[in-house]
Amino acid sequence: MIAETLLRAATFLTTCGLAAGAAAAPFKLTSPDFAPGGKIHDEQAFDAFGCTGKNLSPALRWSGAPKEAKSFALLVHDPDAPTGGAGWWHWLAYDIPAGTTELAKGAGKVDGSALPAGAASAVTDYGKPGYGGPCPPEGDKPHRYIFTLYALKVAKLDVPADARASLVGFMVNANAIGKATLTGLYGRAKR
Repeated sequence: MIAETLLRAATFLTTCGLAAGAAAAPFKLTSPDFAPGGKIHDEQAFDAFGCTGKNLSPALRWSGAPKEAKSFALLVHDPDAPTGGAGWWHWLAYDIPAGTTELAKGAGKVDGSALPAGAASAVTDYGKPGYGGPCPPEGDKPHRYIFTLYALKVAKLDVPADARASLVGFMVNANAIGKATLTGLYGRAKR
């Protein structure tokens, strides 16, 4: 009888531990196009200002998002850009539907046609919406490009279609219930 009770107690505690472990799975953002802390490929680099990339946004995948998430927002920032401290905004996609778990390579088209239905992009520091790839000054140490995916408590952000990074960032942070980051590096040698 005691052995049976101990076995039931052990089974119960193991089950609770597995359930807690499953519930605590981290919110994670990954890319098949670059490893965390790894080099971003030239095809993802910008295609102007002396850069010769293809300006193709990398594929992104995520898992472990909070179950309460009603939408997602992706903000891509270079904090190392020589702008006097503000950094450079490379992509701001928002209103990504809650059921989404990935963005395909090339989803950052300027016209938004490759984003999931209902999603939108804000104007970047390049002056247009969509993905704008890395293009650090020649000879700088490699810059960090921080991809941050936010899980939001709202299905839609209340921002105008021509919203800029500051407004989108404010609304994203005001509605965030979780976030996952992935950082890639990109530099250009001095010619």
